[in-house]
Parts: sequence; structure tokens; C-alpha cells
Amino acid sequence: MKKLIFPIALMLALTSCQELLNVIQTTSQGSSIAGITQNEAASGLKQALETGVINGTSFLGKKDGFLKNATYKILMPDEVQNAISKIEGNRLANALASPYLEKVVNSMNAGAENAMSEAKPIFLNAITSMSITDAIKIVTGGDGAATNYLKNATSTQLKEKFTPVIKKSLDNLKIDEPWTKVSGAYNMAMGKSVQTNLNDYVTDKAMAALFIQVKLEEDKIRQNPAARGTDLLKKVFGYADSNK
Repeated sequence: MKKLIFPIALMLALTSCQELLNVIQTTSQGSSIAGITQNEAASGLKQALETGVINGTSFLGKKDGFLKNATYKILMPDEVQNAISKIEGNRLANALASPYLEKVVNSMNAGAENAMSEAKPIFLNAITSMSITDAIKIVTGGDGAATNYLKNATSTQLKEKFTPVIKKSLDNLKIDEPWTKVSGAYNMAMGKSVQTNLNDYVTDKAMAALFIQVKLEEDKIRQNPAARGTDLLKKVFGYADSNK
């Protein structure tokens, strides 16, 4: 799998994290501080992550969730994108590629959208399996701790699930013909074959977008009280806010 950058810091604001950590570390499962138990503090963190995952996958999985979003729209692979001017400058290559460029882009984005339904249960299972010890590590681990937890817990399975789903989607969208035409035009203009595996490329782009979007959803919860949709989230994060 190609190296990906997952800029997702699924964590509370630093001061809020410390307050929740105080609760988790200093209370037993049955006791509480200011009405917040250890289990409630850990469960609050889990609910925040779950909410981010559900909202993030739903947002990206809707129709045109990728295609009409400038942040997530999947463009041609870099090697093809960087060769567009040369393809256009070659009369035969341009004639071969131009009718199919948009079709390839549309199909890649639709394939990514269709894969989002597979992501939610994988993430939710990882979050449900999180122990109180895991929660403490996330809270105390500093910037990127939650990212690393979800990445380590889900990336392999997510890649395995995404790959066949995206392949099936791309096959259903009949991407082979337009991609073959574009690849042929690249070969004609550049004198070499395209190295990108389109299925892997779309899979990686879909995974990267998912982590970014979940991070944005988590930001809403930790920054905006109105985004805390459950009583537990309101209780736990409200307690953390009051102790900043």
C-alpha cells in the first residue's frame, strides 16, 4: 500500500482531554467525580468517535460526495495529470483521450462514494472494542494519538474491504474502456506505459478522504456544544468544558 498521510487528529481540545483523563485515571468504574464516572468518560470518547465516523461516511457516501466536493474530488493520477499538456499537444493522442478523460474521473469518484458503506462497520467495530486503557492512550498520546489508534486498528481491514468494493464499482461503471483509451494516449505522448494501478489509486484516495472528513466531524463535537447529539456527550463534554 502506498504511503498515505492521514491528517486526522480525532481528539478533544487539550484542556478538555486533561479533564477527561483526570476522571478516567482517578475514578473506578463505579465511582465518580462531579457526577462523571470512569465508564462515562471513556464511553463519551467512544461516542464522539462513533458520531464522527457515522457522519463522515454518510457525507462522503452520498451521491456526488466526492465528485462535487473540491476537497475530495479524485482527479487523474499525477503521472497522467502532469502529462495532459503533452497529450493535448499530440494530435493523435488528444483525439484518443479527450472523449474519455471526464468519464474516467466520474467513474473514479462514483467508485469511492460506493465504498463508504463498507467503512462504517469497520470503524465502529474498532471503536466498540476500545478499552479504557486505549482511551487513556488516546487522551494522553498528544497530537495524532487518535489518528494512530484508528489507523492501526482499521487500515488493513479497511484496505481489504475497500479494494474489491471499488473494483466492482469501477467494473460496473465500465471504466476499463475509457481508462484503456487514456492510458494509450499517455503511452503515445510520453513513450512509456502508465504505472498507476487505478483500483489502488482510488482506494487510497477514498481512505485518505474518509480520515480527513471524520476529523472534521470530530472537530464539530469538541468545538460546538450544539453538535453533541446525545445526553452522554453533552454530560461528558459539558463537564470538560466547565473545567477548562
